[in-house]
Amino acid sequence: MFEVSKSIILVSTKKLLFSDFETISSKQWKQQIQYELKGADYNETLVWESLEGIKVKPFYHNDEVEESNSNLSKNPSKEAFKILQNIFVHDVKKSNERALNTLNRGAESIRFTIENDIISIENLMQNLPLEKTTYYFYLPFLSIDFVSKLNDFAAKNQAKFIIQLDPIGQLCKDGNWFENLENDFDKLNTISKFQIPTININSGIYQNAGANIVQQLAYTLAHANEYFNRIPAINQPITIEVSVGTNYFFEIAKLRALRLLFSTLAIEYNHNFDCHIIATPTKRNKTIYDYNVNMLRTTTECMSAILGGANAIANLPYDALYHKDNEFGDRISRNQLLVLKHESYFDKVSNPADGAYYIENLTQQLAEKALELFKDIEKNGGLITQLIEGNIQKKIQESAAKEQDLFDSGKEILLGTNKYPNKNDRMKHDLELYPFVKQNPRKTLIIPIIEKRLAEKLEQERLSLE
Repeated sequence: MFEVSKSIILVSTKKLLFSDFETISSKQWKQQIQYELKGADYNETLVWESLEGIKVKPFYHNDEVEESNSNLSKNPSKEAFKILQNIFVHDVKKSNERALNTLNRGAESIRFTIENDIISIENLMQNLPLEKTTYYFYLPFLSIDFVSKLNDFAAKNQAKFIIQLDPIGQLCKDGNWFENLENDFDKLNTISKFQIPTININSGIYQNAGANIVQQLAYTLAHANEYFNRIPAINQPITIEVSVGTNYFFEIAKLRALRLLFSTLAIEYNHNFDCHIIATPTKRNKTIYDYNVNMLRTTTECMSAILGGANAIANLPYDALYHKDNEFGDRISRNQLLVLKHESYFDKVSNPADGAYYIENLTQQLAEKALELFKDIEKNGGLITQLIEGNIQKKIQESAAKEQDLFDSGKEILLGTNKYPNKNDRMKHDLELYPFVKQNPRKTLIIPIIEKRLAEKLEQERLSLE
């Protein structure tokens, strides 16, 4: 009884204590700041503008924040994010063993990348736990028969499968459809009638090519709209794969704005499912020199993804640019997520960004700007038409060039690469993979959207001197 009474007294005292303070408005704060600046211009000194055209202020106040959209922007499942392990299927037996091993060592979901339709699903899934584990299948081909086998296996074994099929993403990345627009969508219409989710949007390609956040959101929304328009009834969740950049708070707001925008669009098509977001750190800011810094970059990017409400996160190994898949790189990247989840307790709060005035403001601004751009894309024929005309590629190139200029001038810093480089660092003989854009002249329907890292030119110059 004493403890209860004591608590009541403390709470009561606290309420009386805070009621003694007068509320300070944002106008009063700004006046005080201007006084402290002693004549310096407030906007020039303390306000900076992002590449998206958003002016970031030195403080945010609740009297400037519009009604929260957190009910739409958070992860609706209220489940903690899942640690996703990528496995490229070369050898079925080895891929099966690797999947089992990584699940025993902390992974919670598996994504198999399967390049052809001759893979045996039964052999690949042998002895793998099915009850509580989600398995993703990324398919860079369209096969009704193969997806039918996956669907039948999932139904028979009560497995949770998510298939990632994205003909528009194929067009963006490769410059060509799998076959052609008509055949691709005929097949996708048939496949979309299966019980398991099959439609995927590869939003990451826009970010990795240099699109700013507003463009990424608008192009993703237009990408989704093409599927809603061309597939009569999508009765399954749509998966959106997002690349997360290094601008910490902006990236949190980006994922929240994405859910808000998708929900707004889905309502128009009577689509009653929320999007399923898979987040992966971007490659755009990763480097081959001083490569251990990549671990710091991917850690903060994964944090943004978690706080932004991603359903699953597939971390990028620190050596992914120049090493083939290896157990050590995978273990380190998985452990980063395990530390965030089980030691930093990032899984304990369903939506920790709620009520943060800065993030709420960013979310609203990004959503409004993206919606405006989306409407312009639709007014001019939609995403596919704009891709064929080359307008999307042109806008991404313009955005990428602005960011590249910032990097080249040293205003955008990648530690160990364009700031405090280790001149004794040698990488020429450690490259198992070619970490630069490959020039492959060939005939394509559209100009492909090419992913490119900021440090490529500088790294090539350094390699030539080794």
